[in-house]
Amino acid sequence: VQLVESGGGLVQPGGSLRLSCAASGSTLNNYAIAWFRRAPGKEREGLLCINSAHSSTYYADSVKGRFTISRDNAKNMVYLQMTSLKPEDTGDYYCAGRPLYCSGYGPEDEYGMDSWGEGTLVTVSS
Repeated sequence: VQLVESGGGLVQPGGSLRLSCAASGSTLNNYAIAWFRRAPGKEREGLLCINSAHSSTYYADSVKGRFTISRDNAKNMVYLQMTSLKPEDTGDYYCAGRPLYCSGYGPEDEYGMDSWGEGTLVTVSS
């Protein structure tokens, strides 16, 4: 599956932004899709994931209560809704996919994701 992110940009602290991940080349139905972030000077980290049954898993405590993930299989789209944004949320955001499940591998293996988008930049600043 090929993945393309969109929706990044500049947002003020406390603001909201929705990122989109468009899938092509294969039906999204059988994939788990996750969002990752690479903050400046840091390693890429997993944030949260949604599996083929629409159940979500948080990889990062820092985004619980602020970020949610959703999917529309009919449109081959996955979304990341971000609220109460903080400057430390700044970074490149990537969507990634693997068959069916969100777990099974640890963060050191980037949760087993094998398809990646190119990323979209989010900057949280006043």
